[in-house]
Amino acid sequence: MDTVKILENLSDMGCDDKQIYFMKKMYEEGDTDTLLRDLRKCRCHLMDELHASQKKVDNMDFLIRQIQKEK
Repeated sequence: MDTVKILENLSDMGCDDKQIYFMKKMYEEGDTDTLLRDLRKCRCHLMDELHASQKKVDNMDFLIRQIQKEK
């Protein structure tokens, strides 16, 4: 995978400039263990955001159902 593709992917995933710079450096230096560790940490963060968003959607669905029942 080339560096440009990695940078595009990191940016698309919402990584900030500091994270992108660090991961780019790790990739270019061949430090894949550190790179993979940080990518996994970012993935966990994204999953936390996903779960928080899912909870909001679930709450919205509940509210919609409750209001529909009152009709």
